[in-house]
Amino acid sequence: MIKKEMIAMLLAGGQGSRLGVLTQKVAKPAVSFGGKYRIIDFPLSNCINSGVDTVGVLTQYQPLRLNTHIGIGIPWDLDRNVGGVTILPPYEKSKGSDWYTGTANAIFQNLEFMENYNPEYVLILSGDHIYKMDYEVMLEYHKANNADVTIAAMPVPIEEASRFGILITDETNRIREFEEKPANPRSNLASMGIYIFTWKALREALVELKDVPGCDFGKHIIPFCHEKEERIFAYEYNGYWKDVGTLSSYWEANMELIDIIPEFNLYEEYWKIYTKSDIIPPQFIAAEAKVERSIIGEGAEIYGHVVNSVIGAGVIVEKGAAVRDSIVMRGGVIGKGTKVTKAIIAEDVIIGDNVEIGVGEFAKSKYDSKVYQADLAVIGERSVIPEGVKIGRNTAIAGVTIPEDYPDGLLASGDYIMKAGGER
Repeated sequence: MIKKEMIAMLLAGGQGSRLGVLTQKVAKPAVSFGGKYRIIDFPLSNCINSGVDTVGVLTQYQPLRLNTHIGIGIPWDLDRNVGGVTILPPYEKSKGSDWYTGTANAIFQNLEFMENYNPEYVLILSGDHIYKMDYEVMLEYHKANNADVTIAAMPVPIEEASRFGILITDETNRIREFEEKPANPRSNLASMGIYIFTWKALREALVELKDVPGCDFGKHIIPFCHEKEERIFAYEYNGYWKDVGTLSSYWEANMELIDIIPEFNLYEEYWKIYTKSDIIPPQFIAAEAKVERSIIGEGAEIYGHVVNSVIGAGVIVEKGAAVRDSIVMRGGVIGKGTKVTKAIIAEDVIIGDNVEIGVGEFAKSKYDSKVYQADLAVIGERSVIPEGVKIGRNTAIAGVTIPEDYPDGLLASGDYIMKAGGER
């Protein structure tokens, strides 16, 4: 039997419903980030940079692009004969097929995969956070404490603490209490959803709780281990970590990359972020173009103005167009004379000439005010915007739209257009 000291299980099956039209056709971990990457590149790169060379990626919702992106793991040096990266979708068993119903249930359904490696430790990761972390240092901490479970945690402002699982620790950092999203938090140490389990403790908890509906780490597994008085420690992390689960946090995390001194540096030599790179030509910036403080992806052609924006690979910004404070993902076309302000434009979107995006004042969303509550115009992938229309703030568009979809040539702030299928 193969023996691995620590293997990683990366949960990448989430729909990411709070990203609205951005995740209509793609799993959240496969959403583009920073002009070149996809969100899942960050935990995968952390694994290989930390010496973890066996990773199971658990997929479920819209997995096609994620599977294609990861392939056999070559960009992350995870194309190994022993170990490497393995995609683990839900599959049919003799007693019928089971969708993953919770984070821990997904791991339980892959017990056999983990048993193959007979690991001493299992690292549980989520596929939708932007951060750099050396898991080897966390493992050393886990061993030093002779822990059964170590939970990575970071201090958050106390007023935001009720959004997280909160850890209450003693002076040795041992966790004495665990509160899931408490109304009145007694600590500001938030769980990051990154766990190291001793294999025996994990296996026992998963088997014991296998029939709990929607079995989840925060709600079920950790409290179960706690009740058994297992040794659970908090590993405090003070680096950059961003949950890009909402439209505004996703937009902010991209914008932070172009700060003069970015808090999150993509250019560090010793901790590279790896990704699947397509063979595309270099970017082209025309003589009349103007680019200020922006990230411009490979193969992009810029003939207009780009200010404070993140432009993906292969995007074309035509003459007279101006893109400001926006994210334009790969393959997009911004037509001549079009003005884009504070927008998130997903992959392969075509925007006609002389369009204005981000006009007027903020208004509450008529579509889904839980998801759309930022000052952003959000356009789903493969959408088409006809020429000459105006689009307000806090708007959502998906699909191939025509001039008739815009009364008086305007989609007012807070309004939306959702075309069935959204294909073109």
